[in-house]
Amino acid sequence: MTTPSPHPPTPNSLPRIVVASLIGTTIEWYDFFLYGSAAALVFNKLFFPGSDPLVGTLLSFLTYAVGFAARPLGALVFGHYGDRLGRKRLLVVSLLMMGGATCAIGVLPTHATVGALASVLLTGLRLVQGFALGGEWGGAVLLVSEHGDARRRGFWASWPQTGAPAGQLLATGVLSALTATLSDAEFFAWGWRVPFLLSGLLLVVGLWIRLSVDESPVFRAALERAQASQEGGAAAAAERMPLVVVLRDQWRDVLVAMGARMAENISYYVITAFVLVYATGHTQLSKQTALNAVLIGSAAHFAVIPAWGALSDRVGRRPVYLLGAAGVGAWAFPFFALVDAGSFGALVTAVTVGLVFHGAMYAPQAAFFSEMFATRVRYSGASIGAQFSSVAAGAPAPLIATALLAEHGSATPVALYVMAAAVLTLVAVGCARETRHRDLAAEDEKKEKAGRSLASERG
Repeated sequence: MTTPSPHPPTPNSLPRIVVASLIGTTIEWYDFFLYGSAAALVFNKLFFPGSDPLVGTLLSFLTYAVGFAARPLGALVFGHYGDRLGRKRLLVVSLLMMGGATCAIGVLPTHATVGALASVLLTGLRLVQGFALGGEWGGAVLLVSEHGDARRRGFWASWPQTGAPAGQLLATGVLSALTATLSDAEFFAWGWRVPFLLSGLLLVVGLWIRLSVDESPVFRAALERAQASQEGGAAAAAERMPLVVVLRDQWRDVLVAMGARMAENISYYVITAFVLVYATGHTQLSKQTALNAVLIGSAAHFAVIPAWGALSDRVGRRPVYLLGAAGVGAWAFPFFALVDAGSFGALVTAVTVGLVFHGAMYAPQAAFFSEMFATRVRYSGASIGAQFSSVAAGAPAPLIATALLAEHGSATPVALYVMAAAVLTLVAVGCARETRHRDLAAEDEKKEKAGRSLASERG
């Protein structure tokens, strides 16, 4: 029989936790995606002038990719302390770092003022953004996963995932409004700074909400058991380094999580970031048209994620995830064919359908990854699996796609690139165990008993 948690959530606590996680992740993703959109539209001219337009875009996306390079380091640091100190404290730190870096980008001097130093400062702030986001995702989804029950964990844990399309929606919406109301000269002179400076207001709201929530009851129960157990000395010592424990005992789950992220990460940045370059440069659509298409697609993405999460509670995490991976792979060629049609309706269809398929992977991902790992190493395991793969997936995706377009002059190699990522994810998720309805507290107790038995045998 499973021992009930000593800290059961109050009736209204779960919705409050979900709202706090959703608003926090929305703000963090707003900051992160704002940079990606600006990299595609203005940074190539403001920080890398004098280059061929496509080369300038490549350099701009290179600073964009630098943020992903910092995410694994953030996953290691935040995962380590999140497994030792708790989820809530680290989420506050990540929000402060991300919001501060984004506001600072809004006041950066450009190349016209300080020359090459501008791109150096931009890259440094992008590193801070990536480091913060590397620790944000794991803590936000775990806080919800560890508060909810197993029957509806997929649905509730999918809500922090909607922070990504909500942040994309907010960032793209602000940029779209500015490009619609300002002339190109005004937008390049000062208008691009406004969305970055708005992050300061969002930061205050996010901090107020995050500071009001409780720590995960599953984490507190696991910590108390470790402290109270007379035989817990060896286990407690081992968990001073959660990274070592998770890589030693659950390395297969880490690899599954990394593989599961390939198609999800690559397809998302091709659909939302590279499409701005492709639509405005290759098919000669306006910035406003491309931004509006991503705006509509992001709204649909936001709406379908909870539905996919709820479906994963009924049929399992793996079937929904596999459907999404197969979908983005099959949609790769129709996606670019529709963009090439050059109409707003075709572009909206391409982006929206692609993001609906992406949502089938992204929605169950929070619960799926949370259920793979034991509580005392869950922050480390989920964060490492999610963020280390981003270096090979999301980080270079717009860069690789832009380079393929520059070399071949068509989107065919880019479509093949997305399809290859889909195959990798299908293999990884196909090799995974189904985790639906896994009782996190019961799993912890079983693992702790096994650990004590092993320690006793060794003793």
